[in-house]
Amino acid sequence: MKAIIQRVSRASVTINNEKVANIKNGLLILLGIVNEDTSDDINWLSKKICNLRIFNDNEGIMNKSILNNQGDIIIVSQFTLHASTKKGNRPSYIKAAKPSIAIPLYEAFIKQVETDLNKKVQTGKFGADMKVELLNDGPVTIIIDSKNKE
Repeated sequence: MKAIIQRVSRASVTINNEKVANIKNGLLILLGIVNEDTSDDINWLSKKICNLRIFNDNEGIMNKSILNNQGDIIIVSQFTLHASTKKGNRPSYIKAAKPSIAIPLYEAFIKQVETDLNKKVQTGKFGADMKVELLNDGPVTIIIDSKNKE
């Protein structure tokens, strides 16, 4: 699993002119899934994100997690995170998991984040044409790949 985590002052997801997710201070997570992903990837990535200290403390130092900050989260599926641009100019998405594999993993990831965060998260809709708006706070953008645990 690959995630792009963005600390936001606000974020929203709109589908067919209907706002389906809307948060203020928190995280916007773009999630890409591959066939090889398992529950181990889900658990590791969820815990890593929920404990990631990227929110400022009283001294302006990034020392607080989303758990400390009590912020909100939007999770959006994004198969294009696994694009291969090695050959030519048209990206290949062959590494991205097909919906039959990706949807159950996406839903399990959402449930795991809700468990680790101890609150509901908002989401986009898997496979939909979504309009994602955000005001990146900082800007702070972190990329985490469960297959590359550095």
